[in-house]
Amino acid sequence: MLDIGCGAGVDTLIAGMMVGREGWVVGIDITPEMLRRADENRTKTTFANVAFQEASGESLPFPEACFDVVISNGVLNLIPDKLKALEEAFRVLKPSGRFMIADQVLITEPSDDIESQIDNWSG
Repeated sequence: MLDIGCGAGVDTLIAGMMVGREGWVVGIDITPEMLRRADENRTKTTFANVAFQEASGESLPFPEACFDVVISNGVLNLIPDKLKALEEAFRVLKPSGRFMIADQVLITEPSDDIESQIDNWSG
C-alpha cells in the first residue's frame, strides 16, 4: 500500500495494521520534518512492514504496477499538477488495484454565498 502525503504517518501506520505482517506500506511526503515525525511515530510501534520515504506525488520513485492500494488523505488538493499525480498513482497501481482518496477538489469557482459553500462542502 502507498500513502501519498503521509504527514505524521497516522494513516500509514493504520494501513500497516490493516495489511498485516505479510503486506507492506510506504508513506511518502515532500517535507523532511513530516517524514521525521512519521518515522518517530513508527518507532513507537512494532511494525516492521512500514517505511517512509521522501517523494512527490507527481514523481513516484516506484516501478509500475507494484501496489495493490494507493491512498491519499487530503493531499491531492495540495499537489500543483493534479493530472500528473493521478497518472503516477495509477502507474504504480496493479491492474486490479484500488485508489482511495479523501480530498476536496474545486472544479468551479466557489460561490460568494457562504451558505452555498457550506452546503457544497458537505455534499
